[in-house]
Amino acid sequence: MQVVSTPASRLQALQVSLVQGATRWHDAPANREYYGALVRQGAGSDLIVLPETFLSGFSNDTRASAEAMDGGSVAWLRALAGEVGAVICGSLAIRENGTVYNRLLWVQPDGGFMQYDKRHLFRMAGEHTRYGSGVERLIVELKGWRVLPQVCYDLRFPVWLRNRRMAEARAGMEYDLALFVANWPAARRQPWRTLLRARAIENLSYVIGVNRVGMDGNEIAYAGDSAVIDPVGEPLLECGAQEQVVTVRLDPQLLLAHRERFPAWMDADAFSLDPG
Repeated sequence: MQVVSTPASRLQALQVSLVQGATRWHDAPANREYYGALVRQGAGSDLIVLPETFLSGFSNDTRASAEAMDGGSVAWLRALAGEVGAVICGSLAIRENGTVYNRLLWVQPDGGFMQYDKRHLFRMAGEHTRYGSGVERLIVELKGWRVLPQVCYDLRFPVWLRNRRMAEARAGMEYDLALFVANWPAARRQPWRTLLRARAIENLSYVIGVNRVGMDGNEIAYAGDSAVIDPVGEPLLECGAQEQVVTVRLDPQLLLAHRERFPAWMDADAFSLDPG
């Protein structure tokens, strides 16, 4: 993975909209209509974040209906990003070479996109037996910010998420913002809320988590709790358990000042990660 060194002077304020919706169960056309309307409420933002598997809900039964990258859902998402003039980020089930992936897409207004396949598959629901696992992290750049997009269960694994010390990266760190798109059940809402804060504190970065709400087809309830956490671990925004689209402005000066005042990254352990 290459890390782009971006001068601090290029960091601009970043406007991000969080879309916390009640995903329709196994109904991609209904979800395209539903989430399309919610995304349009975030027009004017730089980045709009959707939940995990927002076109189907979190289900191992989506394998049969998983689309290819040249299918209608990806084309729809690219067109929507162009319409609202913002990057759109969320995950969906994608079939590629006979394997289905829980794939996060980072879709740009010009139609270009990047992708990240969920690394940690949720064993307790059998996801690891039905889906392929990713092997590489993705770091993308937007308005000078370096962003690490991740999917749900990845949140529990701090080694994978470590903002590694890199001499060639600005302030010795790989990323400035970590994003987590999720279908995180209400029964485990306390770990969700706690881990978002922990990842921000230990990585000296902003963290955004976007979860769904409502009840899915397996009668699992979701409490939302989407949030934006600053590099000190304080919430800038916390959502409740209802459908909503909320927008927050991320201040780069707060991030840079904290890293200068509290440069814990300089004492971090250097390591390499074996993806095997």
